[in-house]
Amino acid sequence: MTIQRVMKLLIATGIYPPSVGGPATYSKLLYDELPKRGMQVEVVSFDSVRMLPVGVRHALYFLKVLLAAIGKDIVYAQDPVSVGYPAMWVAKLLRKKFVLKVVGDYAWEQGVQRFGVRELLDDFVQNKKEYHSRVMRMQHMERAVASYAHNIIVPSAYLKKIVTQWGVSPEKITVVYNAFESSTADVPTYHQAREQLDVHAPTIVTAGRLVPWKGIGTLIAMMPSLLLKFPKLKLVIVGSGPERDDLERLVREGKLYSHVEFRGALPQEDLFLHISAADLFVLNTGYEGFSHQLLEVLAIGTPIVTTDVGGNPEVITTGKQGLLVPYNDKKQLEHAIEKMLTDKSFAKQVSVSGKEVVAQFTKERLLTGTISVLESTL
Repeated sequence: MTIQRVMKLLIATGIYPPSVGGPATYSKLLYDELPKRGMQVEVVSFDSVRMLPVGVRHALYFLKVLLAAIGKDIVYAQDPVSVGYPAMWVAKLLRKKFVLKVVGDYAWEQGVQRFGVRELLDDFVQNKKEYHSRVMRMQHMERAVASYAHNIIVPSAYLKKIVTQWGVSPEKITVVYNAFESSTADVPTYHQAREQLDVHAPTIVTAGRLVPWKGIGTLIAMMPSLLLKFPKLKLVIVGSGPERDDLERLVREGKLYSHVEFRGALPQEDLFLHISAADLFVLNTGYEGFSHQLLEVLAIGTPIVTTDVGGNPEVITTGKQGLLVPYNDKKQLEHAIEKMLTDKSFAKQVSVSGKEVVAQFTKERLLTGTISVLESTL
């Protein structure tokens, strides 16, 4: 009789519940579900050392991962820098198999937010020029970690292309789409939501972190032109971030106080209520690895206009589940918004199709894909 060997997995993650975020949700899902499929799973979260001084916490996290990795078969890191770099060295020292998940380009994101990088990601990964030394260091780290990994999981074909441009062989990169698990069944209908929020005017909602590549400034700048066609139109902005002061200045300069509203960061229930009450959700983004936000909006049924960048075309086919336009293209963006606000039959059609697409992003699909990669690593 052959006894099947139990795989022992260590997950190194930056955040874990009760912290909120994609890596936390994903790591908890694996921790709960993989043992049901015959694996042993342990999680080491950076949350456990985050309160310590810089340097001390990184050293302690390395030691925690090192000790936890003893006796494990695979070390699975949830990013290529903050936890990926120490996890890689643990895997090297203990000669463990190393798997990496990449959900974005950390060096680029930090470069845009903190170190003056202006390019969008597609240009950034191809440029050979020198950036701030800390950006270059992060770029070197994530590429070294990705190159060392035995296998890499990404949530979109777009991110597979990005990681390939880091110099990583595409053969060891597997696309495993994230699961959609947000509960939208109890979200009020369009009319119920508008009544609860006392909304009577045509309304556009955009949501996300207020960072440069989200293109929210362009939406604000377009409002005077849109108001010529839709005089009562409202733009509701949900989210917080470093761009808020600049965006509020644009509203003041344009005297748009009665047409643009900032709601700040909202709990999921309140965010879903605003999305349901909207006539249209617009995401004018220059970068999107794979947007869980778009899946939420599709599930709620609010029509979508977004950009044809990153992983967006893997979720939305233009004309079927929404409309895709080039990033920051005011002319095409305005035309798409006008069509959605005036052609109610078309808006209803994309809403129905969108809900059918969301149903494909299942937990079982994610788990099956992840397990396949882990098993092929041994």
